[in-house]
Amino acid sequence: MKKVKVGLLGLGNVGKGVWKILNMNKDELQKRSGYDIEISKILVNDLNKNRNIDVPRELLTTNFEEILMDDTIEIVVEAIGGVEPSVDYMVRAMKRKKHIVTANKMAIGTNGKILLKTAKEEKVMFYYEASVGGGIPIIHGLKESLTANKIEEVIGIINGTTNYILTKMTLEGLDFHQALKEAQEKGYAEADPTSDIESFDAMYKLSILSSLAFDTMVNIDSIHREGITNIRSIDIEYAKEFGYVIKPLAIVKERDGQLELRVHPTMIPQTHPLANVNDSFNAVFIKGNAVGDLMLCGRGAGELPTGSAVVGDIVSILRNKENISCEFNSKKVDKSNDIKDMDCIQSEYYVRITVKDKPGILGEISTVFGENNVSILSVIQKGKREKQVTLVFITHSTLEGNINKAIERIKSLEDAEKIENIIRIENL
Repeated sequence: MKKVKVGLLGLGNVGKGVWKILNMNKDELQKRSGYDIEISKILVNDLNKNRNIDVPRELLTTNFEEILMDDTIEIVVEAIGGVEPSVDYMVRAMKRKKHIVTANKMAIGTNGKILLKTAKEEKVMFYYEASVGGGIPIIHGLKESLTANKIEEVIGIINGTTNYILTKMTLEGLDFHQALKEAQEKGYAEADPTSDIESFDAMYKLSILSSLAFDTMVNIDSIHREGITNIRSIDIEYAKEFGYVIKPLAIVKERDGQLELRVHPTMIPQTHPLANVNDSFNAVFIKGNAVGDLMLCGRGAGELPTGSAVVGDIVSILRNKENISCEFNSKKVDKSNDIKDMDCIQSEYYVRITVKDKPGILGEISTVFGENNVSILSVIQKGKREKQVTLVFITHSTLEGNINKAIERIKSLEDAEKIENIIRIENL
């Protein structure tokens, strides 16, 4: 049996998952790859840290050069995360003719061009299935199984932390801070949850999915991003009343030769399959012009689901060693001028406003909407004979620019106290 040596950068959740899978599925992996896969060196920050995993101490090193300069190591698995030193390590390893497997969506989202360019120049393979959706084989699906299709849209729940939080708020009535605390206690959210709850994580992942689905290089700065921190329990209750559920969606659509790129909380019908994807699960809904609608669903995080995708990439590299190719398409074109401005997207909207309880205010707001080409589908008024009452509007489909103009005018009305929330509605 031929042997291949792997260098592992990092022994956190992903690194531990890779170690465990390579050991517990050793026989199956040998049969499927034709190789005995051996981790010969692991880069860590602290040799003495208790990681609750049985790894021989002699495999650990704090010196990246030991992996870089070892010519017997053919594959490097980057499981550190972040941008630096991860990007630097991957580039340097590729220049030493080592194939790369990574789960690092931030590194790809911000430095995909340099990673792609280096892999192409050095004729090494660069695989990244685990960077989006944990163990869900979405990258392979877009690269291989769906190549007969023109992809029209990709809509997904691609961050398990935000989905967990909104699930707890929806099903158990927790407020945002209670749900976030529970997510942190269970290990779904970091001590600093900013990347998740402000949708940076989902933004990086959407840039990868968009690049694959639409054969283009997507700059993360062109993706509209909103977090979930403004979602309140009252919004979830109103959503139920209108037949919707609020989900943290990443959306890319091609319309009239332009791409819509956005990440934000979204109301979707309770009957849609994505509406029933709960807790830390991820799901990606794809519309192709031949296959129609399909959805991939699974655990979006965790050491074993993510480790599964990483090890799958290692096996793919071993199977393809004789026919070197770069998994990240080198022929992508820059369509940065073809990104649709947010003011030009079409959507329905949920708008919650606090107003003074005075006669005529509902009529005033309705008039402002009408003057800005926003047609009202439904309206609810909550509160009676109080100083302040709540007005909730559901609009027909309109341009976001129309909504923005109407909202600015409503803010100037004397009896309009506060625009509490605006949430887009996707009637999928």
